[in-house]
Amino acid sequence: MPSRPQYFRIFLVGGVALAVVAGFINAVTILSPGQVTATHVTGTVTRAAVAFADPKSGLDFRIAGLLVLSFIAGSAITGAALDSTRLRLGRRYGGLLMLESGLLVTSAMSFQEHLVQGLLLAALASGIQNALATQYSQAIVRTTHVTGIVTDLGIALGKWVSRRGVDWWRVQIYFGILTGFAGGGMVGALAWETLGARALMIPAAVLAVMGVVYWAVRDRLLAIY
Repeated sequence: MPSRPQYFRIFLVGGVALAVVAGFINAVTILSPGQVTATHVTGTVTRAAVAFADPKSGLDFRIAGLLVLSFIAGSAITGAALDSTRLRLGRRYGGLLMLESGLLVTSAMSFQEHLVQGLLLAALASGIQNALATQYSQAIVRTTHVTGIVTDLGIALGKWVSRRGVDWWRVQIYFGILTGFAGGGMVGALAWETLGARALMIPAAVLAVMGVVYWAVRDRLLAIY
């Protein structure tokens, strides 16, 4: 059974925080007039496929396709910035968090008059985030969708029932991300009711704080790890 990784606490705290942000963004974009998700690419690809196959469905193939491309572009930005799948605390995580924060601020400002542009910016930010989490955790952590997380929890449950070894540290991460995503979605829905698209300023602020905190404690973490 693999031992708990050296950076377990960073995986857990960072993963849960990013999952809260993703759940929040997902809720706001679903509740927006476009009623599409910026973080859940599986659903977006399905919408694009349905729109292409059935033009009378009322779904917009162009918007769905652009959302997928925006998510890919965000992932590409992270891929260009981080040249390894191993966590190294000196890397550009803080800068990527600040970039995502800025994109969400711009998205919130764009939503009122340019719905499509706001959605695309949110998808771009989500692509940056998911790739960042995947890169720093070697694919242990995925934050913008929970299908894989729920599957992993089910696998762990099956192993436990059949009395086989379970990596409980993984279960902690998966459960934390699942509850964080759900909690972020609930808070996002409540914030939408009062703030509308401006609610995206909240996860933007959270990401900015995370970026600043990372820069502030990076040297200390390097000394520990």
